[in-house]
Amino acid sequence: MVDKNFFLKTRILDGGMGQELLNRGLKPRGTLWSAEALIKEEYHQLIIDTHLDFINSGAEIIVTNTFTSRKGRLIQNNCLEYFEKINKKAVELALRARDISKKNILIAGGLPNQKQTYSANLGDDLQEVTLRFKEQAFFLKDDIDFFYLDVMGSGIECEIALESIDKYNLPVLVGVHVKDNGKLPSGENITQIVHDFKHDKLLGILTACVSPTAYDLVKDELKTLNLPYGFKLNAFNKIPDNYVVTSADSWGTEGNPNKILGINKDLNEKHFFNVVKNFMNEGATILGGCCEIKPSHIKAISELII
Repeated sequence: MVDKNFFLKTRILDGGMGQELLNRGLKPRGTLWSAEALIKEEYHQLIIDTHLDFINSGAEIIVTNTFTSRKGRLIQNNCLEYFEKINKKAVELALRARDISKKNILIAGGLPNQKQTYSANLGDDLQEVTLRFKEQAFFLKDDIDFFYLDVMGSGIECEIALESIDKYNLPVLVGVHVKDNGKLPSGENITQIVHDFKHDKLLGILTACVSPTAYDLVKDELKTLNLPYGFKLNAFNKIPDNYVVTSADSWGTEGNPNKILGINKDLNEKHFFNVVKNFMNEGATILGGCCEIKPSHIKAISELII
């Protein structure tokens, strides 16, 4: 089990597994995206190779490829029968990549938001949301080093997720999404929700799948929380406030989030290095990337670790 003080030292996480798999040839189906690579055995080696490329580029932590393996997305694509199998498979493939690398790599069990990404809308049935968190966590818990709550949109969502994993006695890193106004989709600021966290193995907090602009707005706030903190920056061009992943049919077989969200081509490896270096010098110890951040980006910032 990872030490609670692990992120007091500067650490590098991986980048955006889902988008990288699409960039490397994964053929999307509906809104399954990275989950399709788990469903189809022909893509399993691609997952291993992508994990390995992040590891060999300097990532000390890799996150399981489970962002779209959540129950709701599988229901949306008529693939619920794969739920248990692919979540367990994601852990297995991450472990295989770690073992091949022969490096001391940690595996974070990626437990994503269970409803609409980049949104605070949990619907009317919070018991169902709780059940979905619990079910996915159950399939991830074995052989991971800690849980990573990925792209949480509100304080209540964090609370539900933390309660769902509490009995496993595993550490947890919380990743909250903030918009370019410095607020969570719920309108809360980070300070408001962190004070309500109830988990005695909290490793730290990061801003998940955010622009450098969004992180810049909250970096001073993060300093006041008495927790290790940092980010997983994305290289999307813009996430609109009304972004909704609707029916699988609307995405067809050519669906890719960057068709709507675009790519921030200015955030190349050199710019990413400079941005991350500045944020690190200002106190961030958890450094990583999210969507459209490639192994080459992670390689660039690996030079920051002495």
